Amino acid sequence: MNSAEPGAGRPAYALRAATAEDAGFVAEMTLEAFNWSPDRPAFTLEQIWADPALRKYVEGWPAPGEQGVVAVARAESRDAESGDAEDDAGSGGSPGRPVGAAWWRYFPADGPGYGFVAEDVPEVGIAVAPDWRGRGLGRALIRAIVDQARAAGIARLSLSVERANHAAALYAAEGFEVVGGDENADTMVRKV
Repeated sequence: MNSAEPGAGRPAYALRAATAEDAGFVAEMTLEAFNWSPDRPAFTLEQIWADPALRKYVEGWPAPGEQGVVAVARAESRDAESGDAEDDAGSGGSPGRPVGAAWWRYFPADGPGYGFVAEDVPEVGIAVAPDWRGRGLGRALIRAIVDQARAAGIARLSLSVERANHAAALYAAEGFEVVGGDENADTMVRKV
């Protein structure tokens, strides 16, 4: 059992569809995605909003047709009489703090994102809060966003990942294949 699963085999998080109210959290997760490497100066949200090449990843999300998934930590509490841990909201889990997200954006050919392959192929962003990494949450988010895309009738998803980022191996394991890139990063695509 991995560390994300408390007692009864239930994950310590719940996945739910992202809404427009999650735009601020998606911006925070975009920042996490850009700041994956501790070996270089970190971006700030102010820098992302100030740079048109980065701002397009967060501004106006979700536009029509864009979707996402948010992972929310289950808020665990102690039952005062039995001492057993249980969800505050019962078997459905309670809305705790968001700890990760995967989402997609559409970009035009004249304003592409880093993982752009075509206007009808949305680019995926994904990030997990630092204290939740290494628990299988990234894999769960990828699988959920692929399922969401399939339900929306999307044929392919793309993303961009720097080669030194260990997440590249996860993306490959989840069916993303390198289709291009530059000297530092790969553009990957997965058929849905």
